[in-house]
Amino acid sequence: MSENKKAEKIVGVKGMNDILPADAPLWELFENTVQSVLKSYGFQQIRTPIVEPTALFARGLGAVTDIVEKEMYSFVDSMNGDQLTLRPESTAGVVRAALEHNLTYDGPKRLWYAGPMFRHEKPQRGRYRQFHQVGAEAIGFTGPDIDAELIMLCQRLWDDLGLQDIRLELNSIGNADERNRHRADLVAYLEAHKDLLDADAQRRLYSNPLRILDTKNPTMQEMVNAAPKLLDYLGEESRAHFEGVQKILRHYGIPFTINPRLVRGMDYYNRTVFEWVTEQLGSQGTVCGGGRYDPLVEMFGGKPTPACGFAIGVERLLELMKASGEQFEPNQCDVYVVHQGEAAQFQAFVVAERLRDAGLDVVLNCASAAGGSSFKSQMKRADASGASYAVIIGDDEVAKGVVNVKALRSADLEHNQTTVPFDSVTDYLIGQITCGDKCDDPNHHHHH
Repeated sequence: MSENKKAEKIVGVKGMNDILPADAPLWELFENTVQSVLKSYGFQQIRTPIVEPTALFARGLGAVTDIVEKEMYSFVDSMNGDQLTLRPESTAGVVRAALEHNLTYDGPKRLWYAGPMFRHEKPQRGRYRQFHQVGAEAIGFTGPDIDAELIMLCQRLWDDLGLQDIRLELNSIGNADERNRHRADLVAYLEAHKDLLDADAQRRLYSNPLRILDTKNPTMQEMVNAAPKLLDYLGEESRAHFEGVQKILRHYGIPFTINPRLVRGMDYYNRTVFEWVTEQLGSQGTVCGGGRYDPLVEMFGGKPTPACGFAIGVERLLELMKASGEQFEPNQCDVYVVHQGEAAQFQAFVVAERLRDAGLDVVLNCASAAGGSSFKSQMKRADASGASYAVIIGDDEVAKGVVNVKALRSADLEHNQTTVPFDSVTDYLIGQITCGDKCDDPNHHHHH
C-alpha cells in the first residue's frame, strides 16, 4: 500500500440528513416560535429516550400497521439480548413515561416534545429515515374542548410562522364497537367489488380495510366514495363529542372541512381525528396530524385515561416556510474584531470579552489554515460575517489607546469609520446598535 493513499471517505447514512449552519436560522426560528406558542397554552416539555423497548410499539401501534411491519429500526442489544427500537413516533413513549412516573396523579397534564424519529421507508421529498417531529399530548382530558384547543394552538402556530395555505380536515372515527360494525359492512361492500381492488387493496382487505379508503388509485375512486361511511355508524356519545369540537371551532372562526375518509395509521386512535394539509408540497400534503387516543393508556397497563394530541413533521413545515418566501439571513454576529500584531491580539481579546459581557455577539478573527491574516482579508471576513460593525486594532491603535470602529452596513461609505478610546468602545457600540432610528445610518436594523 502506497504511503500517500488517502483514507476512504465515509458518508452519512442514506435518508438521514445533516442540518447545516446555513439552515440553522430557519430551524431556530421555527423551534423558538413553537416553544413560545406551546408555553402560551400551558404545555410543558417532556423529553423521552430515542430508544424504547420494541414491545412498546408493537403493542401501541398495532402489529399490522405499516410502521411495525416494515418501517421500524429494531435490533437486539448484543450486550443483554434486549429487543430495542428507535422510536418511529413519540406518542407511545410519552404515554409510557406519563404512566411510569404517574404524571396524572394530581390532575391532567399538557405535555409537548420535539426531536428525531426513525422510519426505514423509501426516502423521497420531505420524507427521511431520520426526521423530526414536534408534538403535543394532553393526557387526562375528556371533553371536546381540549380537542378544539389543540387545533386552535396549531392555527396560532401557522399564523405566527406566517403560513397561509394550510387547511384543516376533520373527522370522527368513533369508538371500537362503532368501528367494528362499520368495518364488517365495509369488508362486505369491498368483497362485493373485489374485481375493482388493486393488489395493495387486496392485501389489506382483511388486515386493514380502512386504509383502502385512503387509496390514490383513480380506478377505485368512485367505488371507494360510495363505501359505507363511518360517520353514519357513530352512536349518541361519539356524535355529541364531534359536534362539540365543531361548535367551538365555528365559534372561533376556524374553517375546516369534514373528510369522512380521514383515518389514522395507528391502532390507538378514537373519536376526533384531524389533519392540517397543504397543496404547496405536491402530493406530500399533510404537515400535521392528530386526534384522540383514549384507549392507549389502558393498552399500556394503566387505568383508563383519556388523551389527545398532534404531531408536526418539521422538515415538511420548513419546506413550507421556505416556499412562503420568508427570508432568513444567517447573521453570525454583531461585531467582528480585526487585529494585527501581538499587542493588538491581547487587546482584541479584551474588547471582544467586554462586548460579550454587554450582550453582543462577537466574532474574533483567529488564525486559520487558509492564512489570510492581512487587514484586507480580515475585513473581507468581517463583511461576510453579517456583522454590523468591525472593530479594528493594530499597533498604532494600541499605542494611542484607541480602536477604530467601522460601520459595515452604512450607506455613507465615506464617513463610516470612527476612532474611539479603548475604554469607551462598549458604550459606543451599544449606543450605535440600540439607538434605532436616531442613528445616522438609515439602513441599520438590529435584531436582538
